Amino acid sequence: MREFFMPALVDLGASVIIQDSHRNYLFVTNLPDIWANEHFSTPSDLSLFGEEVAAKLGTLKEGIIKPGNKGHIEIAVGTEQIYEFRVQAVELAKGGVHLVTTIIDRSEERHRERLLRALLREVSHRSKNLLAIIQSIALQTARYSGSLELFLHKFRGRLYSLSQSQDLITDSSWRGAYFFELVQQQTEKYLPENTHLVRVNGDNVLLTPNASLHLGLALHELIVNAVSHGSLLRNGRVINVTCARTQLNGHDALEITWDEALEISRKSDEDEEEALKSHFGSTVLERVVPASVNGKAQYVISRDRISYQLVFPLESGGE
Repeated sequence: MREFFMPALVDLGASVIIQDSHRNYLFVTNLPDIWANEHFSTPSDLSLFGEEVAAKLGTLKEGIIKPGNKGHIEIAVGTEQIYEFRVQAVELAKGGVHLVTTIIDRSEERHRERLLRALLREVSHRSKNLLAIIQSIALQTARYSGSLELFLHKFRGRLYSLSQSQDLITDSSWRGAYFFELVQQQTEKYLPENTHLVRVNGDNVLLTPNASLHLGLALHELIVNAVSHGSLLRNGRVINVTCARTQLNGHDALEITWDEALEISRKSDEDEEEALKSHFGSTVLERVVPASVNGKAQYVISRDRISYQLVFPLESGGE
Protein backbone atom coordinates (compact mmCIF):
# COMPACT_ATOMS: atom_id res chain seq x y z
CA MET A 1 0.00 0.00 0.00
CA ARG A 2 2.99 2.29 0.36
CA GLU A 3 2.97 3.14 -3.36
CA PHE A 4 -0.55 4.53 -2.94
CA PHE A 5 -0.11 5.98 0.54
CA MET A 6 2.89 8.20 -0.21
CA PRO A 7 1.47 10.07 -3.26
CA ALA A 8 -1.71 10.74 -1.27
CA LEU A 9 0.26 12.25 1.60
CA VAL A 10 2.29 14.45 -0.74
CA ASP A 11 -0.86 15.61 -2.50
CA LEU A 12 -2.52 16.56 0.81
CA GLY A 13 0.60 18.35 1.99
CA ALA A 14 0.73 16.26 5.16
CA SER A 15 3.82 14.93 6.90
CA VAL A 16 3.84 11.69 8.92
CA ILE A 17 6.14 10.52 11.71
CA ILE A 18 5.82 7.13 13.41
CA GLN A 19 7.60 6.43 16.71
CA ASP A 20 7.67 3.44 18.99
CA SER A 21 6.78 3.51 22.68
CA HIS A 22 10.30 4.76 23.46
CA ARG A 23 9.88 7.62 20.93
CA ASN A 24 12.42 6.18 18.56
CA TYR A 25 11.75 7.20 14.98
CA LEU A 26 10.55 4.31 12.83
CA PHE A 27 9.22 6.26 9.86
CA VAL A 28 9.27 9.88 8.69
CA THR A 29 8.16 11.27 5.34
CA ASN A 30 7.26 14.46 3.49
CA LEU A 31 8.56 16.93 6.08
CA PRO A 32 8.03 20.63 5.30
CA ASP A 33 10.99 22.20 3.50
CA ILE A 34 12.09 24.24 6.53
CA TRP A 35 12.77 21.02 8.44
CA ALA A 36 13.89 18.78 5.58
CA ASN A 37 17.18 20.44 4.70
CA GLU A 38 19.33 18.04 6.69
CA HIS A 39 19.40 14.25 6.66
CA PHE A 40 20.09 12.35 9.87
CA SER A 41 20.86 8.65 10.24
CA THR A 42 18.99 8.64 13.57
CA PRO A 43 16.33 11.36 13.37
CA SER A 44 14.70 12.75 16.48
CA ASP A 45 12.47 15.67 17.43
CA LEU A 46 15.55 17.60 18.51
CA SER A 47 17.63 16.93 15.41
CA LEU A 48 14.76 17.66 13.01
CA PHE A 49 12.90 20.54 14.63
CA GLY A 50 15.34 22.16 17.01
CA GLU A 51 15.33 22.62 20.75
CA GLU A 52 12.29 24.89 21.14
CA VAL A 53 9.90 22.82 19.00
CA ALA A 54 11.28 19.55 20.42
CA ALA A 55 10.54 20.74 23.97
CA LYS A 56 6.94 21.55 23.07
CA LEU A 57 6.48 18.20 21.33
CA GLY A 58 8.00 16.41 24.30
CA THR A 59 5.52 18.02 26.70
CA LEU A 60 2.63 17.11 24.39
CA LYS A 61 3.70 13.50 23.94
CA GLU A 62 4.16 12.92 27.66
CA GLY A 63 0.41 12.83 28.11
CA ILE A 64 -0.26 10.57 25.14
CA ILE A 65 0.54 7.07 26.36
CA LYS A 66 -2.62 5.01 26.00
CA PRO A 67 -4.25 3.89 22.73
CA GLY A 68 -6.74 6.51 21.56
CA ASN A 69 -5.06 9.42 23.37
CA LYS A 70 -4.70 12.48 21.12
CA GLY A 71 -3.29 15.98 21.27
CA HIS A 72 -2.18 18.82 19.04
CA ILE A 73 -0.20 22.05 19.10
CA GLU A 74 0.51 24.79 16.58
CA ILE A 75 4.05 25.93 15.89
CA ALA A 76 4.75 29.34 14.36
CA VAL A 77 7.83 29.66 12.21
CA GLY A 78 8.68 33.29 11.59
CA THR A 79 5.71 35.60 11.03
CA GLU A 80 3.96 33.83 8.19
CA GLN A 81 4.22 30.04 8.58
CA ILE A 82 2.13 28.04 11.04
CA TYR A 83 2.19 24.25 11.33
CA GLU A 84 -0.14 22.02 13.29
CA PHE A 85 1.33 18.90 14.93
CA ARG A 86 -1.34 16.28 15.63
CA VAL A 87 -0.19 13.34 17.78
CA GLN A 88 -2.15 10.19 18.61
CA ALA A 89 -1.35 6.86 20.27
CA VAL A 90 -2.10 3.82 18.12
CA GLU A 91 -1.82 0.20 19.27
CA LEU A 92 -0.65 -2.27 16.66
CA ALA A 93 -1.45 -5.96 16.76
CA LYS A 94 2.27 -6.63 16.97
CA GLY A 95 4.60 -4.10 18.47
CA GLY A 96 2.46 -2.38 21.11
CA VAL A 97 1.64 1.34 21.30
CA HIS A 98 3.11 3.71 18.72
CA LEU A 99 2.91 7.47 18.35
CA VAL A 100 1.74 8.81 15.00
CA THR A 101 2.45 12.51 14.38
CA THR A 102 0.87 14.32 11.45
CA ILE A 103 2.17 17.76 10.45
CA ILE A 104 -0.19 20.01 8.47
CA ASP A 105 0.59 23.45 7.07
CA ARG A 106 -2.06 25.84 8.45
CA SER A 107 -0.40 29.05 7.25
CA GLU A 108 -2.95 29.95 4.56
CA GLU A 109 -5.89 28.97 6.74
CA ARG A 110 -4.70 31.10 9.66
CA HIS A 111 -3.96 33.98 7.31
CA ARG A 112 -7.57 33.84 6.07
CA GLU A 113 -8.81 33.78 9.66
CA ARG A 114 -6.73 36.84 10.56
CA LEU A 115 -7.98 38.63 7.46
CA LEU A 116 -11.58 37.74 8.29
CA ARG A 117 -11.19 39.03 11.84
CA ALA A 118 -9.71 42.26 10.51
CA LEU A 119 -12.59 42.63 8.06
CA LEU A 120 -15.15 42.00 10.79
CA ARG A 121 -13.52 44.66 12.95
CA GLU A 122 -13.62 47.04 10.00
CA VAL A 123 -17.29 46.25 9.36
CA SER A 124 -18.06 46.90 13.02
CA HIS A 125 -16.15 50.19 12.95
CA ARG A 126 -17.80 51.40 9.77
CA SER A 127 -21.25 50.28 10.95
CA LYS A 128 -20.86 52.34 14.12
CA ASN A 129 -19.80 55.36 12.05
CA LEU A 130 -22.77 54.91 9.73
CA LEU A 131 -25.18 54.57 12.65
CA ALA A 132 -23.76 57.77 14.15
CA ILE A 133 -24.37 59.59 10.86
CA ILE A 134 -27.93 58.23 10.67
CA GLN A 135 -28.59 59.32 14.25
CA SER A 136 -27.33 62.81 13.47
CA ILE A 137 -29.52 63.01 10.38
CA ALA A 138 -32.56 61.86 12.34
CA LEU A 139 -32.01 64.46 15.07
CA GLN A 140 -31.39 67.31 12.65
CA THR A 141 -34.34 66.35 10.46
CA ALA A 142 -36.67 66.11 13.46
CA ARG A 143 -35.46 69.47 14.76
CA TYR A 144 -36.50 71.29 11.59
CA SER A 145 -39.59 69.29 10.59
CA GLY A 146 -42.96 70.73 11.49
CA SER A 147 -44.84 67.45 11.18
CA LEU A 148 -44.32 63.71 11.22
CA GLU A 149 -45.17 63.53 7.51
CA LEU A 150 -42.53 66.12 6.64
CA PHE A 151 -39.98 64.37 8.85
CA LEU A 152 -40.56 60.99 7.18
CA HIS A 153 -40.34 62.53 3.71
CA LYS A 154 -37.01 64.25 4.39
CA PHE A 155 -35.55 61.44 6.47
CA ARG A 156 -36.26 58.79 3.81
CA GLY A 157 -34.58 60.91 1.15
CA ARG A 158 -31.48 61.39 3.25
CA LEU A 159 -31.29 57.70 4.13
CA TYR A 160 -31.55 56.88 0.43
CA SER A 161 -28.67 59.27 -0.23
CA LEU A 162 -26.53 57.47 2.34
CA SER A 163 -27.41 54.05 0.94
CA GLN A 164 -26.45 55.13 -2.58
CA SER A 165 -23.08 56.41 -1.42
CA GLN A 166 -22.55 53.28 0.66
CA ASP A 167 -23.19 51.12 -2.43
CA LEU A 168 -20.33 52.87 -4.24
CA ILE A 169 -18.05 52.42 -1.23
CA THR A 170 -18.90 48.73 -0.96
CA ASP A 171 -18.36 48.16 -4.69
CA SER A 172 -14.85 49.59 -4.33
CA SER A 173 -14.00 47.21 -1.46
CA TRP A 174 -14.34 50.10 1.01
CA ARG A 175 -11.73 52.24 -0.67
CA GLY A 176 -14.30 55.01 -1.22
CA ALA A 177 -16.15 56.55 -4.17
CA TYR A 178 -15.00 58.52 -7.20
CA PHE A 179 -16.35 62.06 -7.29
CA PHE A 180 -17.93 61.88 -10.75
CA GLU A 181 -19.79 58.65 -9.94
CA LEU A 182 -20.94 60.10 -6.62
CA VAL A 183 -22.47 63.14 -8.34
CA GLN A 184 -24.12 60.98 -10.97
CA GLN A 185 -25.63 58.60 -8.43
CA GLN A 186 -26.92 61.37 -6.17
CA THR A 187 -28.59 63.30 -9.00
CA GLU A 188 -30.03 60.68 -11.34
CA LYS A 189 -32.88 59.77 -8.97
CA TYR A 190 -34.26 63.32 -9.10
CA LEU A 191 -33.45 63.99 -12.75
CA PRO A 192 -33.92 60.61 -14.45
CA GLU A 193 -34.69 62.19 -17.83
CA ASN A 194 -32.64 65.36 -17.40
CA THR A 195 -29.28 64.21 -16.08
CA HIS A 196 -27.63 66.53 -18.62
CA LEU A 197 -28.71 69.47 -16.43
CA VAL A 198 -25.96 68.59 -13.95
CA ARG A 199 -22.53 68.84 -15.55
CA VAL A 200 -19.54 67.56 -13.58
CA ASN A 201 -15.93 68.35 -14.46
CA GLY A 202 -12.48 68.66 -12.98
CA ASP A 203 -10.52 65.94 -11.18
CA ASN A 204 -12.29 62.61 -10.70
CA VAL A 205 -10.75 61.98 -7.27
CA LEU A 206 -11.28 58.83 -5.24
CA LEU A 207 -12.86 60.13 -2.02
CA THR A 208 -12.43 58.34 1.29
CA PRO A 209 -15.47 56.45 2.64
CA ASN A 210 -16.14 59.19 5.21
CA ALA A 211 -15.93 61.97 2.63
CA SER A 212 -18.06 59.96 0.19
CA LEU A 213 -20.92 59.61 2.68
CA HIS A 214 -20.93 63.24 3.78
CA LEU A 215 -20.31 64.73 0.34
CA GLY A 216 -23.09 62.51 -1.01
CA LEU A 217 -25.38 63.96 1.65
CA ALA A 218 -24.40 67.51 0.65
CA LEU A 219 -25.08 66.75 -3.03
CA HIS A 220 -28.44 65.27 -2.07
CA GLU A 221 -29.44 68.50 -0.29
CA LEU A 222 -28.32 70.64 -3.22
CA ILE A 223 -30.10 68.64 -5.91
CA VAL A 224 -33.30 68.33 -3.84
CA ASN A 225 -33.32 72.09 -3.34
CA ALA A 226 -32.68 72.62 -7.05
CA VAL A 227 -35.59 70.39 -8.03
CA SER A 228 -37.88 71.72 -5.28
CA HIS A 229 -37.71 75.41 -6.13
CA GLY A 230 -38.51 74.53 -9.72
CA SER A 231 -36.31 76.90 -11.69
CA LEU A 232 -33.90 74.13 -12.73
CA LEU A 233 -36.41 72.40 -14.99
CA ARG A 234 -38.09 75.65 -16.08
CA ASN A 235 -35.04 77.52 -17.25
CA GLY A 236 -33.03 74.48 -18.32
CA ARG A 237 -29.79 76.07 -17.22
CA VAL A 238 -27.00 73.62 -16.51
CA ILE A 239 -25.70 73.25 -12.95
CA ASN A 240 -21.90 73.10 -12.97
CA VAL A 241 -20.26 70.86 -10.37
CA THR A 242 -16.48 70.91 -10.15
CA CYS A 243 -13.80 69.06 -8.21
CA ALA A 244 -10.32 70.55 -8.31
CA ARG A 245 -7.06 70.00 -6.47
CA THR A 246 -5.91 73.06 -4.56
CA GLN A 247 -4.03 74.16 -1.40
CA LEU A 248 -5.45 74.66 2.10
CA ASN A 249 -3.12 76.03 4.79
CA GLY A 250 -0.12 74.84 2.78
CA HIS A 251 -1.44 71.30 2.29
CA ASP A 252 -2.92 69.48 -0.70
CA ALA A 253 -6.69 69.86 -0.71
CA LEU A 254 -9.83 69.43 -2.78
CA GLU A 255 -12.21 72.21 -3.74
CA ILE A 256 -15.78 71.19 -4.56
CA THR A 257 -18.06 73.81 -6.13
CA TRP A 258 -21.76 73.80 -7.04
CA ASP A 259 -22.86 76.66 -9.31
CA GLU A 260 -26.58 76.91 -10.06
CA ALA A 261 -28.29 79.72 -11.99
CA LEU A 262 -31.79 80.79 -10.88
CA GLU A 263 -34.65 82.58 -12.51
CA ILE A 264 -34.88 86.14 -11.24
CA SER A 265 -38.16 86.35 -9.34
CA ARG A 266 -40.21 89.29 -8.07
CA LYS A 267 -39.50 88.36 -4.47
CA SER A 268 -37.01 90.34 -2.49
CA ASP A 269 -33.57 88.92 -1.84
CA GLU A 270 -34.55 88.16 1.76
CA ASP A 271 -37.73 86.35 0.77
CA GLU A 272 -35.92 84.35 -1.89
CA GLU A 273 -33.22 83.19 0.51
CA GLU A 274 -35.77 82.28 3.17
CA ALA A 275 -37.70 80.18 0.65
CA LEU A 276 -34.71 78.29 -0.68
CA LYS A 277 -32.36 77.85 2.24
CA SER A 278 -33.99 75.24 4.48
CA HIS A 279 -32.73 75.00 8.06
CA PHE A 280 -31.28 71.47 7.85
CA GLY A 281 -30.00 72.01 4.33
CA SER A 282 -28.03 74.96 5.62
CA THR A 283 -26.82 73.02 8.65
CA VAL A 284 -25.59 70.00 6.73
CA LEU A 285 -23.94 72.09 4.03
CA GLU A 286 -22.29 74.71 6.23
CA ARG A 287 -21.55 72.74 9.40
CA VAL A 288 -21.98 68.96 9.28
CA VAL A 289 -20.15 68.22 6.02
CA PRO A 290 -17.16 70.58 6.44
CA ALA A 291 -16.68 69.48 10.07
CA SER A 292 -16.73 65.81 9.03
CA VAL A 293 -13.90 66.31 6.50
CA ASN A 294 -11.94 68.99 8.42
CA GLY A 295 -12.76 71.58 5.79
CA LYS A 296 -14.43 74.93 5.20
CA ALA A 297 -17.63 75.72 3.31
CA GLN A 298 -19.49 78.69 1.84
CA TYR A 299 -23.18 78.46 0.93
CA VAL A 300 -24.48 81.58 -0.85
CA ILE A 301 -27.97 82.19 -2.20
CA SER A 302 -28.82 85.31 -4.22
CA ARG A 303 -31.70 86.28 -6.49
CA ASP A 304 -30.03 84.83 -9.59
CA ARG A 305 -27.88 81.93 -8.36
CA ILE A 306 -26.95 79.41 -5.69
CA SER A 307 -23.32 78.59 -5.05
CA TYR A 308 -21.71 76.14 -2.67
CA GLN A 309 -17.98 75.78 -2.13
CA LEU A 310 -16.32 73.15 0.04
CA VAL A 311 -12.55 72.94 0.57
CA PHE A 312 -10.98 70.16 2.64
CA PRO A 313 -7.56 68.51 3.06
CA LEU A 314 -6.84 65.79 0.54
CA GLU A 315 -5.79 63.29 3.22
CA SER A 316 -9.18 63.75 4.93
CA GLY A 317 -11.27 63.19 1.87
CA GLY A 318 -9.45 61.71 -1.12
CA GLU A 319 -6.30 60.28 -2.61
